[in-house]
Amino acid sequence: MSRVSKPYEIVERALELSTADGCVVIADEESSANLRWAGNALTTNGVTRGRTLTVVATVDGAEGTASGVVSRAAVTADDLEPLVRAAEAAARSAGPAEDAQPLVTGVPVSPDFTDAPAETDSDVFAAFAPALGDAFARARSGGRELYGFAHHQMTSTYLGTSTGLRLRHDQPNGTLELNAKSPDRTRSAWAGRSTRDFKDVDPAEMDAELARRLGWAERRIDLPAGRYETLLPPTAVADLLIYQLWSSTARDAAEGRTVFSKPGGGTRLGETLSPLPLTLRSDPHAPGLESAPFVIAHSSGDGGSVFDNGLPLARTDWVADGRLERLTTTRHTAGLTGLPVAPAVDNLILEGGGERSLEEMVAATTGRALLLTCLWYIREVDPATLLLTGLTRDGVYLVEDGEVVGEVNNFRFNESPVDLLSRATEAGRTEKTLPREWGDWFTRAAMPALRIPDFNMSSVSRGV
Repeated sequence: MSRVSKPYEIVERALELSTADGCVVIADEESSANLRWAGNALTTNGVTRGRTLTVVATVDGAEGTASGVVSRAAVTADDLEPLVRAAEAAARSAGPAEDAQPLVTGVPVSPDFTDAPAETDSDVFAAFAPALGDAFARARSGGRELYGFAHHQMTSTYLGTSTGLRLRHDQPNGTLELNAKSPDRTRSAWAGRSTRDFKDVDPAEMDAELARRLGWAERRIDLPAGRYETLLPPTAVADLLIYQLWSSTARDAAEGRTVFSKPGGGTRLGETLSPLPLTLRSDPHAPGLESAPFVIAHSSGDGGSVFDNGLPLARTDWVADGRLERLTTTRHTAGLTGLPVAPAVDNLILEGGGERSLEEMVAATTGRALLLTCLWYIREVDPATLLLTGLTRDGVYLVEDGEVVGEVNNFRFNESPVDLLSRATEAGRTEKTLPREWGDWFTRAAMPALRIPDFNMSSVSRGV
């Protein structure tokens, strides 16, 4: 066998080896670079490289089409035939796939399909690292300690099929998390950013933000559980609405299992979810949040199908002007429900027409309100209402008549993002944000802050 090493050659050779009725091959070439720091000093840094190959074999039978999926890392030329045969064996031993559809055809070949994969390395931090060093110096002089990490990953995905698709997508993904602590560790503040290239993140700006919050925390105020007017920052809004998106599959709604199910049957499509003119959308071409413009499915599940690999993606409005507009579907579930095909897209944007920044929303507050930093440990309590529970973290602040007057204790909350949309009284300016809870899986988000008049802080949490 000829020696093959380039990603597109791996894809082509795997397709040549296939004896199945249909075949999809996905090669993911990954490189990453990272920095970590603690106590105002860098601790580690590193660069990694990796390759994962996924083969989907489909086999036609009298009762329908079966599929077999096998993925392996660090694949070499000698691994190809055993991998392809394993996928074929899995397909032949499986029953008909419920989501079986004809493999996608007719999508133009990516002009860069045969090009070398894009890569990242430590040079991505060329401007960021010195600025971070300056932030360390300012933090030391200001009596605070900075902890955190910066991570950048580049994934080049090569997708080929037996129906002639040859598609390529390069996905940069960067995250920055910065935590500031007082020297006695009694006060803590967090900030995070999502970035494609680390050219649009400013450690000095983030350090100044954290210093202000540590200053707020010098005064401690204990509050009981209850319902409070609450300002949810963009990161918290992102965490809640990402979970809502993950829970918005059309099939589950049509079968009566989710908050988007209509009592008596059907779905809530067309219903008004919010009195505000909110639009929740995904768009693979959104500036600064670009994601794959075609389906990349390494497995089949509630939200995706390996048979849809290569299906073109476009802007999709999930909520339009406050009204539920779309639920996620594969081609299979679209046929089951009679709804339009609407695959998931790997970003999420909420727009409400607001112009105020979070700081301006704080200043406009009359009476008492809480200002959150972020949420974590989010878990589902009831899928029928999408009731979620979780904890606040790294700073909850009390606002009185437009001024932050101190830090309060943390809380456990119980809320449904769908209910929150119905009760929100103000949406601020939409901006890129990093979800704190889901940042390991979903980083491309842009959200406004939301004002909720009666956010349910169900109990006091003694955690940090």
